[in-house]
Amino acid sequence: MRTSPFFATFAWMAAIIPYNLITVLGHTAGGKTRFAACLADKLNGEVISADSRQVYRHMDLGTGKDYEDYMVDGRQVPVHLIDILEPGYEYNVYEYQKDFIRVFQEIHARGSIPVLCGGSGLYIEAVLKGYRLIRVPVNHDLREELGQQGRDELAARLAGFKKLHNKTDIVDLKRLVRALEIEVYYREHPELDDQMPHIHPLILGIRFDRLSRRKRISQRLAERLDRGMIREVQDLLDKGVKPEKLIYYGLEYKYITGYLAGRTTYEEMFASLETAIHRFAKRQMTWFRKMERSGIKIHWFDGYQPLKDKIEKAVMLCHG
Repeated sequence: MRTSPFFATFAWMAAIIPYNLITVLGHTAGGKTRFAACLADKLNGEVISADSRQVYRHMDLGTGKDYEDYMVDGRQVPVHLIDILEPGYEYNVYEYQKDFIRVFQEIHARGSIPVLCGGSGLYIEAVLKGYRLIRVPVNHDLREELGQQGRDELAARLAGFKKLHNKTDIVDLKRLVRALEIEVYYREHPELDDQMPHIHPLILGIRFDRLSRRKRISQRLAERLDRGMIREVQDLLDKGVKPEKLIYYGLEYKYITGYLAGRTTYEEMFASLETAIHRFAKRQMTWFRKMERSGIKIHWFDGYQPLKDKIEKAVMLCHG
């Protein structure tokens, strides 16, 4: 357990936090990693990355790993689920969910607060909503049986299994039948039921207005290229990662691989990659708005608000 002036100040508060998970989300280049690390330091917490690409070693600039963000006043804030796999492996949301459960439980066993941080909406939502991600086969006999029942009867039957996490399951008839099919399958195969721990989260978001977001993305891209992002991609190719596999790991690797193969000029690569990242950030915000429409409460912070003020406000929210 860390002992720092900040921890000494806030240790007594950590014991009364009514949430068992603090989540920090937002679009790329929004400063969420630094915010999450500073907040974790205040709360004697540990960061859990929710980024689908930062799990890979040797992929630092291209995935936006900002290791320096985890250093707060000379102290290293613990961070989990980055640099856990070699490039070439295709990690998925089901594996992430299992890894999250393990790390979440370990952090709580140490008496610390988990701070989930990332921009991968699917990974975050899989944790917050406790998605059951085992591939459940179609049960034709059950579907025939369910097809003879009305929507209200089916909804009542689904509610009899567990608390409903997704309201759309009882609005759309096909989703309602599929949800029941999944629940019945798990009841018949209890050995497959990887239970998510009960999550009582506080969700904090950082966002900038559209023009500021675009400016920050463009500036960050130029900085990462200056720091050697092209060299990083070349090193991965030299290590034997196939170009077609490297493209799987995101926009930066896709466009830089094309440039290294001679298919575009540097200027064309930069312009295309810049545009693609802008579109990606827009999709991130669309995902988060969708989460809000589904009933997930996000407390939004203005990205321009000073970090100190954001942390103070977040600490107050953490304590209800």
